[in-house]
Amino acid sequence: MATIRIQTTQNVTLEYTVASLGDRIVAYLIDVVTLMVWAGFWIVVFVSLKLGETALVALLGVFVGVPYVFYHLLCEVFFSGQSIGKRARDLKVVRLDGTSPGIGDYLLRWVLRIIDSGFIAVVAILLNGRGQRLGDMAAGTTVISLAPRPAAATLTTTPAAPGYVVVFAQAALLADHDVAVIRQLLFKGVERSNYLMLNELANKVKSLTGIQTDLPDEAFLRTVLRDHAHLLNQTA
Repeated sequence: MATIRIQTTQNVTLEYTVASLGDRIVAYLIDVVTLMVWAGFWIVVFVSLKLGETALVALLGVFVGVPYVFYHLLCEVFFSGQSIGKRARDLKVVRLDGTSPGIGDYLLRWVLRIIDSGFIAVVAILLNGRGQRLGDMAAGTTVISLAPRPAAATLTTTPAAPGYVVVFAQAALLADHDVAVIRQLLFKGVERSNYLMLNELANKVKSLTGIQTDLPDEAFLRTVLRDHAHLLNQTA
């Protein structure tokens, strides 16, 4: 699977698996079916009420037309970058600078759906190399896969490159035993997709070190381990 590395403003490199074209198409089809079921339900309800033509058209416009038009925008805003289809396929919209997408980013992706759909979107995703359709390119976003990676890849923490700059100097406060426990629990949490465990572990590390950061839990823990190893090598 293709991967993408995102360099955050805190000098942290995050590595994600780019959503495959197949997964994105399946997610899109799930969204289409979801909208069809929603529309079918309200059509049956309103037709059974034997309403006049004007009232029927007005109600269908509100309960079917509006959700159809704003579906993707509302889902991504309120479900943190996921539609029902994306959630079913473990996909999510993220920004290429490592920050969380804002309403403006979701809005731009949504507006460009007018021209950025079907064949055009497929060609853009295939040629781009970062899993971006035109809306993603304009918004600085992409779609990643949240599905667990193989255990060997999950266990790997990207080694510090030459000239590496420590992000959290407080990592030096951790004892070797603490680091061993963090590494073990990080591996288990990622392997089992236990995000509650990762959150509790990240909060514990923050309380021990006094670190304050908005980094995602997994990225934070990997960075702490990398910083600790780098600081340990400097003092050796």
